[in-house]
Amino acid sequence: MRILLTNDDGINAPGLAVLEEIAAEIAGPDGEVWVVAPAFEQSGVGHCISYTRPMMVIKLAERRYAAEGSPADCVMVGVHDVMKEMQPDLVLSGVNRGNNAGENTLYSGTIGAAMEAALQGLPAIALSQFYGPDNRDLNDPFEVSRVHGARVVRSILDNNPPDGGDYRLFYNVNFPPVPADALAGIRVVAQGYRGNSRFSVLPQNAPSGRRFLWIQGGDQRQRSAPGTDVAVNLDGYISVTPMRADLTAHDQLDALKAIE
Repeated sequence: MRILLTNDDGINAPGLAVLEEIAAEIAGPDGEVWVVAPAFEQSGVGHCISYTRPMMVIKLAERRYAAEGSPADCVMVGVHDVMKEMQPDLVLSGVNRGNNAGENTLYSGTIGAAMEAALQGLPAIALSQFYGPDNRDLNDPFEVSRVHGARVVRSILDNNPPDGGDYRLFYNVNFPPVPADALAGIRVVAQGYRGNSRFSVLPQNAPSGRRFLWIQGGDQRQRSAPGTDVAVNLDGYISVTPMRADLTAHDQLDALKAIE
């Protein structure tokens, strides 16, 4: 198997090293693991692409590249440039430092990369590591994703349903904020919503007197509805959420027929 890896934390992120271990196990001794990751951190860029400017791509080592672009850019670099003659069988994005559950999904560059891979017609899985008091001070905060990541990816691949949709399926996996031996299991669930935990801005004045605004996230321990991603993560489960790029509110189409 030939696997393309990317992330949004950057080419030197510790979570990418975890993902390389996961991918090596999935690919096997006869497989190939390729990396095309952002040269610098690109957290929060969503599905952004560098449509109005070119980007530099640098080969760092055999099958390892850094691009001055977004995670979605990196997928396109992999598919249409560095792996043009040998297309990947699978795209993995992550392992993100921090959860991409609930409303975080909509901002995530990790998710944006998996979405782009799906739009390119490729199987794709995004993986993220929830941080909390039970794992953030471990010697390896990624312990649960490092130990259980390959098993989850393999399970998804083994159970991936036939997909004839125009917008191809991709998967969002979040590992809970617990040590590896405290994992409760795996749950296939819908994307949740934390409700009152919104992104906002924090104003600060620089020594020069200029005013700046920092983007800040909300309380990540705020629970979503039972049986959705954030809730099961906080209960110690890995969440697996099937997704598509189709943003249509299908439940409202009939209700709006009066407009026609």
